[in-house]
Amino acid sequence: MHVTRQRVPKARTGLFGSRTGRRTRLVAAGTAALTLGGGGVALASTEVFGSNQVGSTTEDGGLQLASDQIIKPIGDRLLVDNGKLLASTVSPDGRHLAALTNDRGIALTIVDLKTYKILQQAGTDKSAGVRISSNNVGQEGPAYSPDGKTLWLPQATGFNRFPVKDDGTLGAPTFITIAAQGQKKAIPAQAVFAADGATVYAAVNGQNRVVAMDPATGAIRRSWTVGTAPRGLALVGGKLYVSNEGGRPAKPGETTMNSYGTDVPANPDTGATTTGTVSVINVAEPDAEVRSIDVGLHPTALHAARGALFVTDTFDDQVSVIDTSKDKVVQTIATRPWPQSDVGYAPNGVTLTKDGRLLVTLGRANAVAVYHYTSPQAPVRYVGLLPTDYYPAEVTTVGENVVVTNMRGIGERGPTRTIDKGAGTKPATGHNTHDSTGSLLRFRLPSDKVIAKSTATVFAQNGWGRNDVKPAKGRPQRAVPVPRRLGDPSTIKHVFLIVKENRTYDQLFGDDPRGNGDPSMAQFGEKVTPNQHALARQFGLYDNTYSIGTNSAEGHNWLVQADNPEYTESSAGLYERSYDTEDDALGHQRTGFLWTGAAAAGKSALNFGEFTQFLTKPAGATWQKFYCDARTMADTGQNTALKTDTQSPIPSLNKITVHDYPKYDTNIPDIYRYEMWKRHFAANGPANLNMFWLSSDHTGGAPNSVAQVADNDLAVGRIVETISHSKWWKDSAIFVIQDDTQNGVDHVDGARGPVQIISPWANHGTVDSRYYTQITMIRTIEQILGIQPMNQKDSAATPMSRAFTTKPDFTPFTAKPNQVPLTDGLATPPACGNDTPTGAASAKPAALSADQQRIADAWTAWQRKQAQNGSTTMPDRANPVMMDHFTWYQSHDWATPYPGEKKVLTPDEVPGRYLPSPETDG
Repeated sequence: MHVTRQRVPKARTGLFGSRTGRRTRLVAAGTAALTLGGGGVALASTEVFGSNQVGSTTEDGGLQLASDQIIKPIGDRLLVDNGKLLASTVSPDGRHLAALTNDRGIALTIVDLKTYKILQQAGTDKSAGVRISSNNVGQEGPAYSPDGKTLWLPQATGFNRFPVKDDGTLGAPTFITIAAQGQKKAIPAQAVFAADGATVYAAVNGQNRVVAMDPATGAIRRSWTVGTAPRGLALVGGKLYVSNEGGRPAKPGETTMNSYGTDVPANPDTGATTTGTVSVINVAEPDAEVRSIDVGLHPTALHAARGALFVTDTFDDQVSVIDTSKDKVVQTIATRPWPQSDVGYAPNGVTLTKDGRLLVTLGRANAVAVYHYTSPQAPVRYVGLLPTDYYPAEVTTVGENVVVTNMRGIGERGPTRTIDKGAGTKPATGHNTHDSTGSLLRFRLPSDKVIAKSTATVFAQNGWGRNDVKPAKGRPQRAVPVPRRLGDPSTIKHVFLIVKENRTYDQLFGDDPRGNGDPSMAQFGEKVTPNQHALARQFGLYDNTYSIGTNSAEGHNWLVQADNPEYTESSAGLYERSYDTEDDALGHQRTGFLWTGAAAAGKSALNFGEFTQFLTKPAGATWQKFYCDARTMADTGQNTALKTDTQSPIPSLNKITVHDYPKYDTNIPDIYRYEMWKRHFAANGPANLNMFWLSSDHTGGAPNSVAQVADNDLAVGRIVETISHSKWWKDSAIFVIQDDTQNGVDHVDGARGPVQIISPWANHGTVDSRYYTQITMIRTIEQILGIQPMNQKDSAATPMSRAFTTKPDFTPFTAKPNQVPLTDGLATPPACGNDTPTGAASAKPAALSADQQRIADAWTAWQRKQAQNGSTTMPDRANPVMMDHFTWYQSHDWATPYPGEKKVLTPDEVPGRYLPSPETDG
């Protein structure tokens, strides 16, 4: 672990015209300077961040992120480079801060606020000062006892209770178990102590209740049923307030959607929650009825002060103020600083200073909003914004200082790592999305005048005001590929969004000498991915485009919601309620999805697997059987003999889903998916918006990694070939992108991914090094189809106008045959025979020794539990460390140690095996 303390220069007044001009690592030519005035800018501005690379610094010290943002925060930064900091609390004496930590084998970080240094960490990693058995952590906490002598860490099934020594370090913990209720684990969130320390109250998030516990034994003395997904607690006198993120219980006849086994009131189209509540428990009168106060959507953080309870309504982008003498909402504070969009700022932390300034962290804006507050019913006065690091999650005051906990710190800029993908590849060392960081910022609150001026800096760092959505008015403009005004005609009528799995730019295109690649990292270069290389030569190479999410839970959200909602961000330490939030109402933003936006714009949509939840397939239908069925369909033109069924619990998505196209399942080859789509395309043609999930390049199925990536590449090539030889080619555009890039490394940044724009209207044969992200791609699709942006992220994003031309080239694409056998690595060959492309041959593996067989059997048993295929299939069930070891051993016949290790390990021996918690990886 490396810990860096540095002085961050004061946020500069004004905007960063120079930030996208000369930089320390790159030079962006022709970037327009940013000017704000009257809420709009010239339409001629086409880029915000020029050709910045993630990790590059601007002339005045700003750092480029992968999220369409630059950070240059206020105050002193304490950087933690071995994990995100999800939530935090300060000890009663104000000396120490304890932060929930995630993603690098650490669960808890203790900071000495006097020396402003890391004091200790706890986790499974060998570097941890205190070793514990699991790194999973809840959304809120941890909690110190009033005397500061114990610290309670929320984990999946209860609390780890640590003794706290006089110097603030922790001793060996005792685990306090909260029993499951049927299939529902406890999933504790916030815990608070009674003032005398005699009782600890805990929000048992997974069971929709709050319990009173004996702090000495952990025995539950009392339990109260509250709303759905209780999260934050605040004790005011004899009343305990509880924020219920999922709102109130459903009423008979209401439209509902699932969240961890609870049916919650939900929008009948999007499945998003429609209520938020705060429960009030009179702990002094245990038999008193639990009362409920209606607030905004997704109430999360609570802070009580001066007769008021402040509640961050995270999905409603506001703060509810409850008068605790009346237990009613007396005012609502909007936390929507940019007039262009009132959605997506994610207020998620709140505190009140001694001099009456209300501070609210805006997680998705990398800012703290400041207001003047006097009393519960007196309207607050907005002062302005202060810039923070990446995704602030907590704010508190310690003496005269403000301390902000930033979940993502400076992005994925921790130490590099080595990843190997098995036979036909070499180990590669570079940046990875799980090289997470977190940070603290400490500062004295500036004057109102300085805060007001720093607001412009926050606007600039988010790109607000550069690409305000301009609706079409008056006379329609001439059709161009990407209209400048939303709703004007486009030459493109049919958009195809193909979502792939987990690869970095260097993994695929590091061997293309035209771009900024590192050949040593090209683990799936042209021999494995001939179609994607051919497509890059014909239609353009994009070598500076980024996926924003760390994993699939985040990545698919970014692509269909233009955001990863705070619920998923804050759940990253546990993912117990849900991982992929397709079947969790709490993961859906109130403004809907890309396809609901298309419907609102009068456009049709079809879905082939993307963001779907449920898959059924015939019993005993192996990868080999699907492979043979795909070959038969390709050779004879007949329909499939294997019937699958894909469903979504989201009503609007299920309506447009093609149910016989399989969703994610690594034991169904992508060439099978292609054959299923081809029949639908031939019979029905395309919609305006067509979404695909091609998942074989995730790897983890029956063939080895190289074979699965080659299968994915062949499917992409054949889809493009089919579209480009059809009558719809002339007005089509195909966007190919990764959901995330977590299962590889890259020499620029772990978030840099392979992206392709394939269209007669795309610039052909070029190398485009402009800064693009998943969000700029989604904004481009919205601009083409006239879809209203969903939140402040895609509203601020720059359409990729310069990737297109008004002079089309209608030359079609002809798919390249695969050069490696698609059946490599199979334990049992298909009944129809192994794949034998010209010039490719598979070596027969040697017989395993008894010890190798023992290890192979252990890994086979592990693989069966990962839900990579079948009815329970989920992306990312296996964490990346385990997947990397599995694919390495499998492709090296269980005989060769993983790079950097001395022996072949069983699953129980792999370092970091709990990283990044029991997630469902995609």
